[in-house]
Order: sequence, then C-alpha cells, then structure tokens
Amino acid sequence: MKYCAIASGSNGNCYYIANAADAVLIDVGINTKHVELRMANLGISPASVKAIFITHEHTDHIRGLAVFCKRYQIPVYITAGSYKGSRLHLPEHLVHIILPNATVRIGTLTVYGIPKYHDAKEPCSFVVSDGATNIGVLTDLGRPCDNVKHVIRHTDVLLLEANYDEDMLESGRYSFFLKNRIRSGWGHLSNRIALETFVEHRTSRLRHLVLSHLSGENNSVECVRLTFAPYCTDIKLSIATRYQETELFDVSDLFAPSVVGFDELSLTLSKDRQWKE
Repeated sequence: MKYCAIASGSNGNCYYIANAADAVLIDVGINTKHVELRMANLGISPASVKAIFITHEHTDHIRGLAVFCKRYQIPVYITAGSYKGSRLHLPEHLVHIILPNATVRIGTLTVYGIPKYHDAKEPCSFVVSDGATNIGVLTDLGRPCDNVKHVIRHTDVLLLEANYDEDMLESGRYSFFLKNRIRSGWGHLSNRIALETFVEHRTSRLRHLVLSHLSGENNSVECVRLTFAPYCTDIKLSIATRYQETELFDVSDLFAPSVVGFDELSLTLSKDRQWKE
C-alpha cells in the first residue's frame, strides 16, 4: 500500500491511500487546482481515485470537494450530519450516506468509519485496510476516546493529529473563546495529549507515525519533532506540514505485512454519543 498527506493543517486536509488496484481520498480540503498539482508532484493520477471519504463538514476538509468529485465523477461517502452541515449540493448519483461507524468496500480496500468527538454534526475518522495492512487517519479529535485508542492499537501506519502546543496556544493571539473551543474536548488534540495517547496505546505492530493537522499559529514542526522523536526511535517518524505534500510512502519499505486485518473492530455509538446533536 502507498499513502501520503496531500494537504494537512488548519488551512486544508487531504490524504491519499492506495494499493496496486484501488485508491481513496480522505477529505478534499484544498481547491482542486492544488490537489491536482500536488498529485502530479507525486505521480498520482486524480482519475485513479475510486472514492472520497469525508470526515466532517468544516471548510478545511471539504473546500475542494464539489469541484473535484464532479470533475472526475468520484463517489463521495459522508455521514448524513456532515452532508447536511456542509450545505453542499453534490450530484445525487455521487453521494453515498454512511453511518459514522460504517464499513465500506472499495474494490480491494475496506474503509472503516471511526466515530469521534469533534464539534461537527456527525464526524468520523477512517481506517483503510487491504486485509494485511491497516492505515489510520486520526485528525480533528476533541479527546482520545476508546475508538481512537482502538485504532492506535491496531494500525501499522498512523496519521495522528498533533494540533497545538499548550503554551503557544495559551500565550497566543487567539481570542479566549477560540482558545477554549480548541481545548474544550470537542476541538483538537494538543501535542502533549497526542503523545500520551500514542505512547500508552501503541503496539509493536506500528511502524510509521505521521503527525498531522499542525496549527499554523500554535505549533511548529520543530516543536512536534522534539516532542515525539524520543519515543519513535524504533519506528519511522514523519511530520506533514501545511505548506506542501509529503512524499508518497510505501508500506513495503517499512516491514513485512502482518496479515492481520481490522475485522476485530467493534465501535459503538450508544454508550457515548460521539458527536453533538
């Protein structure tokens, strides 16, 4: 499997995961022109994408969706709450409404919805699996719920949010309201909480950590690297920036697949409502 962050940060998010037969995008939060340019830099054809999965309706996750999906006639998988909240009117034949904990087959790939806490209508993250390798994309996390911890324990590659440094946020120029929104438990993960969650729940299965969705105002690549590097001496550590795409990573460069799928996943919505009504 191959994967990359085409865009990652509060200014736009888009993640690519593929194997030899099929490819999916998670979010299209930058405009189509920039998606196409960054894909071209990586040798990816937009026409190869078989499906787009949307985590939630915030602009930095859907900014380029309407144009991109219509230009390439790519089906969009999105929860009812996210679609309503997006206020987009996509072609009916391209829209597939899913539950936050849905399991969707896209050719040889299986995509698992991961319900989470975030201040959106009906958000979810996603894990993409080919039956041997599990790649999790966990961003926009208000707090590390049991679903998030489960993903960390069962993925080979993890794209994990490290959104803000707590001291930078506290002393920064954001309004009191915005600071509280970010750290409320419905906003984003700080570097500290992301690290604590990662260290507690990682297993020997994990081979690559890609830190993602860094704040442009309240974080830095250097800060994130210094925070996480001491705990990643035995795995590959990468940081997705808000300015350009990452390289196109290849799982085969990391390890031999463990041939353990994500079938053991059991995510519930009834015990804890994972989103705000």
